[in-house]
Amino acid sequence: MNDAPLRLSIIIGSVREGRFGPKVAHWYHDQAKAFAAFDSEVIDLADYPLPTALAPFDRPRDEVVVKLGTKLAESDAFCVVTPEYNHSFPASLKHAIDHFRGEWAAKPIALVSYGGMAGGLRAAEHLRLVFAELHAPTIREMVSFHNAWSSFDAHGNSGEMDRAVSAVTTQLRQLEWWARHLHKARIADPYAF
Repeated sequence: MNDAPLRLSIIIGSVREGRFGPKVAHWYHDQAKAFAAFDSEVIDLADYPLPTALAPFDRPRDEVVVKLGTKLAESDAFCVVTPEYNHSFPASLKHAIDHFRGEWAAKPIALVSYGGMAGGLRAAEHLRLVFAELHAPTIREMVSFHNAWSSFDAHGNSGEMDRAVSAVTTQLRQLEWWARHLHKARIADPYAF
């Protein structure tokens, strides 16, 4: 078995000013760094101001699209950190997802949501449908922060640490299994759809 770390990209799905996503994403990143199977990094969509219009896939891409696309293509697995806006995920996240196709295909996706009483679960469920269309399996185990703003202290630590760490550990184990096997499969028999 190849023990080389897999590339895990943790994507901050909201670009809204004053957003809470970076706190959740960096906390998750700290948990993932302790998991030897992954070499993880945070990708903040706010750092990639994508063009408003989607270019056809057969045309040259804008420089920022190429830059983000390269990072996604190099990834073996993803963790998408999403808030819930109006019972779904942010438009910025959908826009970023829609700019790419093959970069997502045959790569597993873990979902981490946050929000009010529902903890962003409706946003995560909507993402499952979107990623299924892109041939990207989502991990069964969820990490969700209900009333997230009161779940983290000023230093980014979760007040629900034991429960949250347990959920992240389970999620990362599932993500690693899928990522490792799909990585081998993509090398042996490149995925086409």
